[in-house]
Amino acid sequence: MKPTPAGWPRISSGIYYREAAKMIDWLCEAYGFEVRLKVEGEGGSIVHSELTYGDGLVMVGASTGEKAHRFETTIRSPLDAGCNTQNLMVYVDDVDTHCAHARARGARIVAEPELHDYGDDYWADRSYGAIDPEGHLWWFTQRIRGG
Repeated sequence: MKPTPAGWPRISSGIYYREAAKMIDWLCEAYGFEVRLKVEGEGGSIVHSELTYGDGLVMVGASTGEKAHRFETTIRSPLDAGCNTQNLMVYVDDVDTHCAHARARGARIVAEPELHDYGDDYWADRSYGAIDPEGHLWWFTQRIRGG
């Protein structure tokens, strides 16, 4: 494979929110993301954004509730869709501290930090699950052993 463009991981995700600008601030405050780029349009709407966590990248955009002209599909927040359609996993340095911080800032913890041990031939992670204010499911994980 050829190298990716500078500063871009091999794969990244885009997620959509009704209140994208507000949620960008929340993701930074609650989960520790950093804004790399935020392009605002009319009335402060989010045209494009890039948030980083270490070498990971997620793009946050506005839910339109209608078919997007560029993508030929409807772009919705889980609040608009009535369900979560994806989850994102982020490796963190201290999952228990991260969980406490996220909880204090309004994340709904749906799975408390727990060890997931796949055996001596594989690895062990300590992870928790959280749902953000608009319904996206996030997993935060700390590698404990192996791989």
